[in-house]
Amino acid sequence: MSIFWIVLLLIIVFLSHLLYTRYVPVKGIPCVEFDKNRNREKLTLDIRDYQEADNDKVEEALVIPIPYLRRYYHEIPSRFVHIVASNHVEKNLAIRFLKNKGFEITGYTLTECKCKKKIGKLA
Repeated sequence: MSIFWIVLLLIIVFLSHLLYTRYVPVKGIPCVEFDKNRNREKLTLDIRDYQEADNDKVEEALVIPIPYLRRYYHEIPSRFVHIVASNHVEKNLAIRFLKNKGFEITGYTLTECKCKKKIGKLA
């Protein structure tokens, strides 16, 4: 096998992994409406950017934007987490990362989903 085919195979594997982690949904994590009467042991984690989270606030949510999640995940006080994200890519990346760190994701809510209302109107 020539070096060309080995490099090509490695590139294909790398690109497949990137596409999988970004675009393939994590099984077993339901899309649920935001519950304002939620369990106190479950933390709501808002992973949207600061401006978007400020314009459409979620009561009692911890705001850690997705780019800062690797640096500040240890500040999440609960192991049971509900994710608030603006799109599917953010949601997929955050769920995979947090599950890898031992968190249990109980569900997620998308703010840019056409079928759901805005979060601020639900809370």
